[in-house]
Amino acid sequence: MDIKEILSKCDHTQLAVTATWEDIKTLIDDAVHYGTASVCIPPCYVKDAKEYAGDRMAVCTVIGFPNGYNTKEVKVFETEQAVANGADEIDMVINVGDLKAGRYEKLKDEISAVKAACKGRILKVIIETCLLTDDEKIKMCGIVTEAGADFIKTSTGFSKGGATREDVELFARHIGKNVKIKAAGGISSVKDAEDFVRLGASRLGTSRIVKIVKEEKLL
Repeated sequence: MDIKEILSKCDHTQLAVTATWEDIKTLIDDAVHYGTASVCIPPCYVKDAKEYAGDRMAVCTVIGFPNGYNTKEVKVFETEQAVANGADEIDMVINVGDLKAGRYEKLKDEISAVKAACKGRILKVIIETCLLTDDEKIKMCGIVTEAGADFIKTSTGFSKGGATREDVELFARHIGKNVKIKAAGGISSVKDAEDFVRLGASRLGTSRIVKIVKEEKLL
């Protein structure tokens, strides 16, 4: 698979709690140079990042991150503020406890409310697969589809596991036709990236692919 094609599917990510504005600027510069799909950054940097990137790069940010147990109203406010600050894409975390408790309508309502707050921008829903059973993952495929989100995303990268090939395959079998897949967490090689794309992922949440391309001078 062509490395440029892989890069075009990467959300070049910097979500470390220690990330500085200089780190974010470097992230944007690298993303622009290597042609990634977006940069995925903390909400506090969205306004400055959009002013810096302009039309050169899409800016993605995270909502309810990383645990997802904020109220719906807080997630909606976070989304509204991110959009006002220039975010082009939103990655939100579900309330895993609600899923475990079978509160499916509450989950769907929350995702729908955040999608409305996106005002037409792309919404990716992080379900934290490492904490779920296969039945719960399948249930979330249906909920994400019904709620009108654009992507289902495997992981935050902040829990006990990241994307697996098995989970991406599972998503591909159960999501609706209008929903895409983002694999995130633990994508540490070009081979990993190729595998996830072949299995059905349209986006990859990773900080490592650009680093590998730079270090190995693949472009």
